[in-house]
Amino acid sequence: MAKKNLKLGWIGAGRMGFEMAQRLAKAGCDMTVWNRTRAKAEPLAKDGARIAGHLTEMAGCDIVFCMVSTLDDVKEVIHGPEGLLSGSRPGKGPAPRMLVECSSISLEGSAELRAFLARYGTQMLAAPVSGNAKVIKAGKLSFVCSGPKAAFDEVAPLLAHIGPAASYVGEGELARIVKICHNVMLGVVAQCMAEITVLAQKAGVPRHAFLDFINNSVMGSVFTRYKSPALVNCDWTPTFTPELLKKDLDLGLDAAHKLAVPVPVTAAAREVLQAHIGAARLKPDPEAYLALDFAALLETVALAAGMKVESENVPVASGLEA
Repeated sequence: MAKKNLKLGWIGAGRMGFEMAQRLAKAGCDMTVWNRTRAKAEPLAKDGARIAGHLTEMAGCDIVFCMVSTLDDVKEVIHGPEGLLSGSRPGKGPAPRMLVECSSISLEGSAELRAFLARYGTQMLAAPVSGNAKVIKAGKLSFVCSGPKAAFDEVAPLLAHIGPAASYVGEGELARIVKICHNVMLGVVAQCMAEITVLAQKAGVPRHAFLDFINNSVMGSVFTRYKSPALVNCDWTPTFTPELLKKDLDLGLDAAHKLAVPVPVTAAAREVLQAHIGAARLKPDPEAYLALDFAALLETVALAAGMKVESENVPVASGLEA
């Protein structure tokens, strides 16, 4: 079915959801967008999207995408009292043919959602992502997908409007464990970056010089490059908060315990992140500080080393520049 004939729905216009939905809207897709705070979605109207006042307005869409923060949010927007299917009846609709669920949720929560949707005749493609809003803008977002292969094949051209890579890993909830493993690695690498950068600085090496070397070495990556400007210039503009990262590390630890896989490095990274969150509670405005990017972890690591980090005011390329 051509994209112009598909009626798409989009749930969630936060930092990630807005950028993803905008790329579909700019590609000319027929889409309706809903967000809990309507004002956050309204700018998408200029790109051709319709803004829904109620989630049930999208129950008749062919495909609905969902990008929200937590499993509780997913449950609320899909089958809560005012959710997508709140006005529908199992087997009698109205209900979308497919839900493309992009949030970071547990395997158990994803399986429960899939079973619930099946009662309404709705297939689900689990499609969590790697990247943040800056990555989306740079056209480098990637998806990992699981569910019916035919569903993936149908949605793949739509995903290509949002990001260049979509990996199909199999049936069921396999994409969820891949995403959890991905975010566990993110947390561990972020902690490692903070530690080694503070170590180098305490020895007398400027952070920008150290990270320039790392990024040009075999250890450099897309991730180390795009986090370097934040670590050098103490720019904690949020892309992913410490609380959300802790949620994903907890999901990883839970999966590891159930599968009997030892993950001592992950456990240590989670405890250091908890120490950062605990230290934030002593700030004059704890909630505002915890709304900053998880890269602010650098400040907590530095304090533990008897240091205070300040911006070096040095231009640093993120690797995401056009």
